[in-house]
Amino acid sequence: MTAPVLPGAEPWSAPGGPHGALVLHGFTGCPQSMRGLAQALAAAGFAVELPLLPGHGTAVEDMIPTRWADWSGTAEQACKELAGRCDRVVVAGLSMGGTLAAWLAAHHPEIAGAVLVNPAVEPPADSFLDLMRAALDAGSETIPGVGGDLADPDAHELAYDMVPVRAALSLWDALVELAPKLGDIRCPLLLLTSPNDHVVPPSAGAFLTGRVSGPVERVTLERSYHVATLDYDRSEIESRAVAFARAVTAG
Repeated sequence: MTAPVLPGAEPWSAPGGPHGALVLHGFTGCPQSMRGLAQALAAAGFAVELPLLPGHGTAVEDMIPTRWADWSGTAEQACKELAGRCDRVVVAGLSMGGTLAAWLAAHHPEIAGAVLVNPAVEPPADSFLDLMRAALDAGSETIPGVGGDLADPDAHELAYDMVPVRAALSLWDALVELAPKLGDIRCPLLLLTSPNDHVVPPSAGAFLTGRVSGPVERVTLERSYHVATLDYDRSEIESRAVAFARAVTAG
């Protein structure tokens, strides 16, 4: 990274145990969007890790060269470290954080459960990919951002106002690769989705539910947009996530 971490975008962790929770933020966002959920899990006694993903939380120029391998590698390492000191681990994520949480659950059957908030799991339409490639052909490395999709006018997401196109394309490639592996997810899922999501298509929830092998508890967030962890339903997300995490790590 070349720029300093923005105030509020810092990674966060908390001691606890015997069980742990890995909490992951979204594309172009930062830990600020997930700190409330991380703190709720910590207050419930979980050891918590909320990493800052590479290229995020500083300046968009730092994100331009990053790719899925960078973000998934950071998530994998954080999960491994947490598992090394905890009996059971739950993963939780918003948007791309949900992609990462699903990817971890597909590759690590020992994960106890996953909390997915408006996860990006459905490969994008060809028309969207064409738009991104057209931007590159025109010489643009970035397009207008997708952050801050909130119904609550008093809420604010700390996110970049631009999207690095090549980084986004690497995420879309990852979604294509993840789709056939969703059936490998056998742990319980808590899936919380917003019908009025202007970033991830609402169809993503059904796409995921129809492919995973484990049980899915679905919650509809009627009052929130995409960044639901900062929106009107944030308290419900936190309470349900804590109850779910306690249930899947019990016994």
